[in-house]
Amino acid sequence: MLRSADFRRIYDEGRKYAGPYFAAFCARDEGVEGPRVGFTTPRALGKAVVRNRIKRRVREAVRLRLDQLNPEWSIVINPRRKVLEAPFPELEREVERLFRQCSGSS
Repeated sequence: MLRSADFRRIYDEGRKYAGPYFAAFCARDEGVEGPRVGFTTPRALGKAVVRNRIKRRVREAVRLRLDQLNPEWSIVINPRRKVLEAPFPELEREVERLFRQCSGSS
């Protein structure tokens, strides 16, 4: 997901999930090839190097669990600073929990 209009629609229409490592918004997107996942990392998290490292860690956890997400969902993930120190298996579990929670809601 790259367009700001897509992000805005998911923020407005999506259901919020808050966890220890990120906040996320998930919305059902019928008729769209998916699943689609977008990331936002505000400057408050740190300089570009830190923000990119955070995004890479979360993106890899999502990639490993993406097969568990129903294709009609779009998700925007807002990572928190804790992602940097989180053990990777714990981060994967949190992503899996997010996907289960999104798929369980309608």
